[in-house]
Amino acid sequence: MGDSPNLALFQSFLPAQGQELAHVWKFSWEFGGRRPLHFHAEPELNLVVSGNATFRIGETRVEAHRGDLLAFPPGQDHELLETSPDVYLFAIGIDPLLSADVLRHNRGCAAMPVHLRLLSHEFESLVTRCEAIVDRDGVDALAAELWEHVHWLRQRRVGDSNNPMHVYVRRALSVLAEHPDWDCEQVARAARTRASELSRYFHRDLGMTFVKYRTRLRLLQFIRLMDSEHGNLMSTAITAGFGSYSQCHRVFQAELGCFPRQFFQSSFRAAMQTVYAR
Repeated sequence: MGDSPNLALFQSFLPAQGQELAHVWKFSWEFGGRRPLHFHAEPELNLVVSGNATFRIGETRVEAHRGDLLAFPPGQDHELLETSPDVYLFAIGIDPLLSADVLRHNRGCAAMPVHLRLLSHEFESLVTRCEAIVDRDGVDALAAELWEHVHWLRQRRVGDSNNPMHVYVRRALSVLAEHPDWDCEQVARAARTRASELSRYFHRDLGMTFVKYRTRLRLLQFIRLMDSEHGNLMSTAITAGFGSYSQCHRVFQAELGCFPRQFFQSSFRAAMQTVYAR
């Protein structure tokens, strides 16, 4: 699983079996109180129902308590460092293509708050919705309705958040969702800032450089295409936006600690998926 203890694991949010496009997991102290540094293609929301939890998001430690909602964009490294014994939270994730379809009328969702303290009635409503579908299969439609509702709440509360992510970074994520091949200068202009400023805050808030994050998105696209189309490694690398298969091969090894063929044709991927804490 790579030699570096700081190497983030690729762990798909959605269950490996079946064709689920959305899922709600539950997490409590009995699971060990930690999750390793990891990333995935699916955007994720965490709703803290009880207790408190400490996350590392980028280079920032974030304390979350009962009634807090956190959001992780696709490809961002995040880690659950520690929790209180009474912690209970819901983790909500959805296929990125389904998310884009559900939120098609709200393309600025990536620029919404990523750490929000919910009002009492908002919190109670979300808990009820999550409890109805947690750990159940075949709830894509209900989960999509939940996803849309949560983002509606986030949109209403844009100016009222405890947000560890700078506004320039949130704008940049929104731009990249529409234009994944734009370079830092292009994205910075669209985010209404300078490339140097964007680079600085990007590294702080996502724990990686702008260039690395854009490459991470290509890596996720490569994995998605291989999983869905079972294509040729070389041609799929080009389709995913890499300049060559050799570039994809280098990125894959640097990011995941293995080669593409090893990842797709051995038990390496399954073993990575089951790592819970380190």
